[in-house]
Amino acid sequence: MDRNDYLTAVAYIILMGFGFPIMRYMSIHFDTLNNNAIRFLSGGIFFCIVCLFKFRTEIKTILTNYKNILSLLILAIFMTGNMFCFINGLKYTSALSGSIFGILAMPLGIILASFFYHDERLIVTNKKFIYGATLAFIGSLIFIVNSNNYSDSDIIIIGYLYLLLAIIIQSVQNLIIKKLSLNLPIIVISASTATLSGIIFLTLAIDTNTFNQLNNVSTGLIIGLIFAGIYGMLTGMLMAFYILKKQGVTIFNMTQLLIPISTGIIGYITLGEKITLMQIIGGLIVISGCVLASKSNIKNNNIRR
Repeated sequence: MDRNDYLTAVAYIILMGFGFPIMRYMSIHFDTLNNNAIRFLSGGIFFCIVCLFKFRTEIKTILTNYKNILSLLILAIFMTGNMFCFINGLKYTSALSGSIFGILAMPLGIILASFFYHDERLIVTNKKFIYGATLAFIGSLIFIVNSNNYSDSDIIIIGYLYLLLAIIIQSVQNLIIKKLSLNLPIIVISASTATLSGIIFLTLAIDTNTFNQLNNVSTGLIIGLIFAGIYGMLTGMLMAFYILKKQGVTIFNMTQLLIPISTGIIGYITLGEKITLMQIIGGLIVISGCVLASKSNIKNNNIRR
């Protein structure tokens, strides 16, 4: 990774650290369908406005190519399923659980990516990446084992099942994003996906009469959710898609391992979620592993150039 890629990854990690507590907070106050409908539509509309001024040609390309339309619709369906499960998982667990559960997506995501893409195989077969990824994964497991959020409660278990399903969907979703990013700008993909997913969630909310529940929510909280949606789409979608395009699925999955560290710190400050000494040690191990693994990407980037 070059300097700009490192800065983007660091910014993504820090901003997502704030993102998980925000999503956790909103998941408590809104039904999942309403939550996602407002978040995706607010972010999607914001992106669409930007695209109308900066990417009119690319929009015409999408509309004249049925394959692009179909791929974006499939991506939106995957995103809808992913976020429905993820927000439900956060609702029944915690912000930190939501972020650290993402580490389980790393093996699956890397295997799928290396199977379909040659450049991903170059990274995966590099010894520095293997050692670094193993070290980071062990550190992440230390995070999970020493989490204070585990319980035998059926509700908590349901939350973990939702999170597990979300990361399975996400692993396939990332492959679609990488393919689309070869031909379309990231913001155009983000605008299309967010808007389509928002429409799907809104339709489901109206059809199930869930949307009427917003009458019982304060205007201030709804406005907060709108801005949270724009923030979430900028970080969790636009920046994430950018990293997927520039650095690949494998390095993106490695970057995800660092998010629990920032989430744990910010969750501790904002939500009072505890951090143990072993989790701090696990976090340091994750950082060491990710730094080592990222060096393999530098070598492979030089080879491709």
